[in-house]
Amino acid sequence: MLEALILGFVQGLTEFLPISSSAHLRILGEFLPGAQDPGAAFTAITQLGTETAVVVFFWRDIVRIVSHWFRSLFGRIPRNDPDARMGWLIIIGSIPIVVLGILFQDEIETTFRSLWIVATMLVVFGIILGLADWAGAKNRTLDRLTIPHGIAFGFAQALALIPGVSRSGGTISAGLFLGYERAAAARYAFLLAIPAVFGSGFFQLVKSLGEPAVYGPIETAAATLVAFVVAILVIAFFMNYISRHSFLPFVIYRILLGGTIFALLATGVIDA
Repeated sequence: MLEALILGFVQGLTEFLPISSSAHLRILGEFLPGAQDPGAAFTAITQLGTETAVVVFFWRDIVRIVSHWFRSLFGRIPRNDPDARMGWLIIIGSIPIVVLGILFQDEIETTFRSLWIVATMLVVFGIILGLADWAGAKNRTLDRLTIPHGIAFGFAQALALIPGVSRSGGTISAGLFLGYERAAAARYAFLLAIPAVFGSGFFQLVKSLGEPAVYGPIETAAATLVAFVVAILVIAFFMNYISRHSFLPFVIYRILLGGTIFALLATGVIDA
């Protein structure tokens, strides 16, 4: 239970920061007494807690978007209404991660969880985030979001199926390269993650029933609750932080963490 609570805390702390929560859970598992990977299922289920935090934090936005999207279907409001368009863009942007998640399900649960891959993704996408933050114009707002850009965001999010990429980091990087403001890119990244994370989490929850797992249902539920509470605080901090500061601290952290994992793997301290 203590291990599960620690993992839940780390999940909530890292899910919305561009440093990859799945990488942190994968790495942390090696240093807990059991010294084993918590598993893709545990990661996906605890993400239900962090994504519920997004729903709570952006509740008014979500209700407005869903309401306007439904009303636009029946012609009660114009189809080009900004919130109705956002509903369609979230649906379109969610397609890549659904398709790729199904096609590469086995690799996601096995090969992609190698710590060599995790460390590589931490460093590579840390550099990409730094370049995007440096080169991006940061002058576009979400009311200028187009369908091609929504699809680009979606493919960037799909890369987070590989631990170490970071769902928020990959999506925000794409947004910065496309010229969006930091806060706008982060806001869309959080909203775009809702269908994907809930879909993945509930799929893994059903799939895990009756199957052996590192942590049982009670421990997993406790970790999910902790992740929810911590995530609400992190979202509030992160949205305030990026409106005034760059992503450089996260870039440096990712590179240092990835380099440390490379060193530990090379010296045999941990196993890939």
